[in-house]
Amino acid sequence: MVKKTYTASDIEILKGIEPVQKRPGMYTDTSTPNHLLQEVIDNCVDESIAGFCNNIDITVNKDGSFTVKDDGRGMPVDIHPEYKKSGVEVIMTNLHSGAKFSNKNYKYSGGLHGVGVSVVSALSEVLTVNIERADDPNIYQISFKNGLISKKLSKISKTQKKSHGTTITFKPNQTYFDSDIIDLNRLHKLLEAKSILKPGLKIKIIDLKYRKEEKVYCHSGSLDAYLKNSLEGIELLPKQPILIELDTDLFELTSTLCWHQDSNETIQDSYVNLIPTSDGGTHVNALRSAVTESIREFMTSHKLTPKNLKIIPDDIWKNTSFLLSIKISEPQFVGQTKNKLQSTSIGSKLTNQLKDRLELWLNNHIETSEEICSIAISNAQIRASVTPKKTKVTSKSIILPSRLSDCSSKDPSVNELFLVEGDSAGGSAKQARDRIFQAILPLRGKILNTWEVSSTKVLESKEVQDISTSIGVKPGESDLSKLRYEKICILADADSDGLHIATLLIALFVKHFPDLVINEHIYVSLPPLYRLDFKNKILYAISDEHMTEVLKQNKIKSSDPKLSITRFKGLGEMNPSQLRDTTLNPLSRKLLLLSLENKAKDMKLLNMMLSKKTSSDRKLWLEKKGNLVEAS
Repeated sequence: MVKKTYTASDIEILKGIEPVQKRPGMYTDTSTPNHLLQEVIDNCVDESIAGFCNNIDITVNKDGSFTVKDDGRGMPVDIHPEYKKSGVEVIMTNLHSGAKFSNKNYKYSGGLHGVGVSVVSALSEVLTVNIERADDPNIYQISFKNGLISKKLSKISKTQKKSHGTTITFKPNQTYFDSDIIDLNRLHKLLEAKSILKPGLKIKIIDLKYRKEEKVYCHSGSLDAYLKNSLEGIELLPKQPILIELDTDLFELTSTLCWHQDSNETIQDSYVNLIPTSDGGTHVNALRSAVTESIREFMTSHKLTPKNLKIIPDDIWKNTSFLLSIKISEPQFVGQTKNKLQSTSIGSKLTNQLKDRLELWLNNHIETSEEICSIAISNAQIRASVTPKKTKVTSKSIILPSRLSDCSSKDPSVNELFLVEGDSAGGSAKQARDRIFQAILPLRGKILNTWEVSSTKVLESKEVQDISTSIGVKPGESDLSKLRYEKICILADADSDGLHIATLLIALFVKHFPDLVINEHIYVSLPPLYRLDFKNKILYAISDEHMTEVLKQNKIKSSDPKLSITRFKGLGEMNPSQLRDTTLNPLSRKLLLLSLENKAKDMKLLNMMLSKKTSSDRKLWLEKKGNLVEAS
């Protein structure tokens, strides 16, 4: 019950890292621990941008913890003159502390709020920092539990050689996250991008928990080559993407862009100080304005614009792919997750310089520029030919999610929607699908466990909202008259991580869209786990058991030297033709219909698997059925 009186004694002051633990969603993305790991990696990358770090090693440990090691200068271990504590203790236990509020130590960096690594400490069960400094022969260590010091800074040994750097090991506290399983595809994409954006930086990831593999990212190539490789198999204009490099007193910028006929396959990624800005911001707006203005002026000067046809920015931008990386001192972001740049002071200068470079390129490549203009003109003509219906606009008008690559058919009885795990796999699926009747909706990471969430609350999840809007049915709704797809197919990786995502989606449909299950609209795709090359044959298997069966059917011995077996690590690693033949083509794919044969029994099993209240039952089940988990 709310108190009737309100006095000064009612005012609470949260100290140190308490605000983070009280409202974690204000400081990080709480869907998975990905952002915590990114915060630690970003600090290492800042050392690299400053010229002090050449190697970053990331280890995904078996116990669910992460270790990030760099060969930078090492966190300071001397005593802070004001706080009378070691520099590392100040950094790890105080919000808004760090060496990035001025340009004395870092000209360009991403950790400008000074809360990143202290948030990691606050939201971790345990965190340990090991420090080696070039000017000190000792190795120092400090440890924390739930953000509080558990072991003060001390010397633990002597360095064996002149090594230096910081090693942080932390285990996220599951209490603060929807899922404790990291999105590996998203992590690998981030690491590859950082290595591309910082040539010469070597980033190694060792996965001891999920894929049991080691991978190194290190590139020296240019950004335009990276974009071209990412759009392999698509005809580009120009064939080698345009590369723009700017270096001013306010910023350093590298950008590459190109056009292509298929607007569904665009890549549009931006970064600020090597941090991905998924929501764009000032730098992306500047590029968009520069592209629009320069092409409009080129069309006018070369008399290419048809009479009575207005070219709008979307006509030009619709088929554009770009990568944009800017380094700027003291960038202003929207929120701690830094998804959007808000530094408006550089906007006009950035737009003008980009426009000058683009105009120069367009006028030096007349023939290609005219082809680019023809794409914009074609988009404008298609847009103009569509006569809008004179209907009253209501609040019920549906705006489909921007991530949805819809099909062209308007017949729900033949249309299919694939819910795909991750942007990388989503990109392959978009190229592999039949655009006439197959739609693709990429999902970012694991969706919320909705088993114990009410249908009225479940739409607070962005992923669930996108699914609901795409299919045209609301959670708990029995009216399927607005259903947009006959088949809704869950398409996740064939590994255990993918099976977890598929399970969460199955739970979502069974609990909140039961009529879709009852009326046989929900399917689970079975992508292959293995590719088998034998002589001139290419065979696929969806599991270990299926591989044994396939070998037996084709009379192939597993020991035959002519047999080559490839294990797919994820859908994103399959090229579009493989994904099409094995998973999307109705003539050759494998789909499982989701149904409840024994509803009471099935619901009891799902409840045991997904409810927080049945953890003890789940533990017993795992102890009895653990061998099945290993086999899968």
